[in-house]
Amino acid sequence: MSTLSRRRFLSISAATFGAAAVATQWEPLTRLAHAAPGDAGVVTTPTFCEMCFWRCGGIAHVRDGKLWKFEGNPLDPQSHGRLCPRGTGAVGAHYDPDRIRQPLIRVGERGKEQWKTASWDEALAYVAERMNKIKAEHGPESVAILNHGFGQRFIQHVLKSWGVINIAGASYAQCRGARDTGFMLTFGSGLGSPEPTDIENTDCLVLIGTHLGENMHNSQVQEFAKAVGRGVPVIVVDPRFSVAASKAKYWLPVKPGTDLALLLAWMNLLVTEGRYDKAFVDAYGHGFAQFAEEIKGYTVEWAAKETGVSAELIRATAREFASHRPATIIHPGRRVNWYGDDTQRCRAVALLSALMGNWGRKGGLFVSAGMKIAPYPLPKYPTSDKPRADGADGSQFPFADEGITTSIRAATLTGKPYPIKSWFVYSTNLMQALPNPQETLKAIDQLDLLVVCDTLPSEIAGYADVILPETVFLERHDDLLVGFGRRGWTSLRQPVVAAPHDQKPAWWIAKQLAERLGVGASMPFKDMDEYLAYRIEKSGFDWAKLKKEGVIMGEPKPINVETGLALSFDTPSGKVEFWSDQLAKAGFDPVPKYKAHAQAPDGTLRLITGRAPVHTFSRTQSNPLLHDLMPDNEIWVNTATAGRLGLKNRDWVTLKNQDGVVSNRIRVKATQRIREDCVYMVYGFGHTNPMLKTAYLKGASAGGLNTHYETDPLMGSTSIHSNFVTLVKEA
Repeated sequence: MSTLSRRRFLSISAATFGAAAVATQWEPLTRLAHAAPGDAGVVTTPTFCEMCFWRCGGIAHVRDGKLWKFEGNPLDPQSHGRLCPRGTGAVGAHYDPDRIRQPLIRVGERGKEQWKTASWDEALAYVAERMNKIKAEHGPESVAILNHGFGQRFIQHVLKSWGVINIAGASYAQCRGARDTGFMLTFGSGLGSPEPTDIENTDCLVLIGTHLGENMHNSQVQEFAKAVGRGVPVIVVDPRFSVAASKAKYWLPVKPGTDLALLLAWMNLLVTEGRYDKAFVDAYGHGFAQFAEEIKGYTVEWAAKETGVSAELIRATAREFASHRPATIIHPGRRVNWYGDDTQRCRAVALLSALMGNWGRKGGLFVSAGMKIAPYPLPKYPTSDKPRADGADGSQFPFADEGITTSIRAATLTGKPYPIKSWFVYSTNLMQALPNPQETLKAIDQLDLLVVCDTLPSEIAGYADVILPETVFLERHDDLLVGFGRRGWTSLRQPVVAAPHDQKPAWWIAKQLAERLGVGASMPFKDMDEYLAYRIEKSGFDWAKLKKEGVIMGEPKPINVETGLALSFDTPSGKVEFWSDQLAKAGFDPVPKYKAHAQAPDGTLRLITGRAPVHTFSRTQSNPLLHDLMPDNEIWVNTATAGRLGLKNRDWVTLKNQDGVVSNRIRVKATQRIREDCVYMVYGFGHTNPMLKTAYLKGASAGGLNTHYETDPLMGSTSIHSNFVTLVKEA
């Protein structure tokens, strides 16, 4: 158990548990419908999933009035009629025994889980009164929104209408932001979600720290399985022999922190041996000669020494994927914030893709198509004369194009450029998502108001002043999902069953809060049926048909050269920027340069992390169906390393990082499927809020051990693989 966990556990008195029990004495899981259908029969309703950000279309089944199952919608381009384990486990989110039942207002110290139950009117009045007081004293800019998930739309809209300008989600600085910035600097376009990888038609797939089959990005995993089935060569670069590596022709067990060395050596080989797409580079490249000169010194032999991968394997893999161009994919990945220089590493991935000539080509990276849906006529947002507090306006991070959670946290701690006095946290567990939880706690101490809107009592909820319980996605409407892919599409989320207690959907919470904040005109529609029907019918589509089928497909458009796409690049040069003048002008390397990262001190191992196919971040560990499949996580240790430490498979250990933080106990997975100089664990476990009874102290938290981090100077992402641990055997 970590120092923080011990302290909090010991500080929670019997009286605290008694107070918390008002909100946590759930019914046992007896409402799952297993009986044979009666007269009521089965009712099906299409909607789209929120068990992860892929948001696959599905069809919910209600049997005898009870939620029964959730399966894929065959009309949907994300699911193709099939859901991943998390999606099929969505029924468990509705029946989760740890759900927050009704609004809660804190009555004791923050973090002590002492609450009183409240009506919605009382809770929203409490929030509005304190927000308006903060606005009067400090301005609306002193309230920040930290959010994740699709339901944020109307909460964000109302608070922006009230004057909030500081908005951020961990999905940017803690996941994909460095990747999108690297591709934007190279091709003039980010990648979005889902990434436009034409795995369905590729002839070679390169995965660099991308765990397809474990991250369960549904449509990509389906395409990956088909690619493996048709014998497509797969090349996996990873310190760990992942599920994807087990399907690969080549596995490169790279030393953690040296991926950029491998990428630079690959590019050097392609250029010196003339294996790149000369026609693409000649037609669309900018600064190629300068680029080629810059990478001259990164030889294969040099990279072999840096990465621990043999020169023969580096050469063989480069020649393999080059032989299939342009139908080769260097997968751009997600959760790419590893070491603090991640924008440049991701830019190297983009440059390697450019050498393949695969942008806008069949089997490479297609250019996503979308569709237009009419907006609802909403009032404009007020303007502010203050800068953003997170530096994402160019004042601190010149290439950031979204809000930065950790920078808002820093502004809360320092009061610069102005005080941040309130956080409105929607559907994101900041104690697990942000590095160094102690910094988050110190920032919370500076707040006059912390509001958490969520379905479950996460760690961050334990420190809230007010908790607003939201419905799960199967119980609510949300805004339309207008998607981008091989074809554009629009999906509908609609309620399937009623909320089991006094939970409310985010749009309703936003509308009620708007009235109390004096911006009721920002939500001028009566309900979501009115809002959604207006948008669909104004766009020329059939509202009744959408409710019945769940998805509308857009018209086919050219997405690659083979289907008639004319390539263009929204960069300063109008071309693919092998040499970046804008990076040079801002004082950064115009071509990525390798800089060695700190290696594990003697007696320690680098901690690397990943995901599991049955869990989403730290949000699903109490889901009864998914918890049953994976109740806790393990620490992967090479068998030779385990032997030196006197450890056996399934031994209990705690992890202690370089800053003295100790994890909860976790079982050893002794395996040859990982390098000897690192250990690996799935993140999202080790919950420390006792209100989350099912998942409380199950497994260990990788987020809790992420106390040392580097910040990418280009766009503000924070590293997650910069920590080193020792393993201590437990009884």
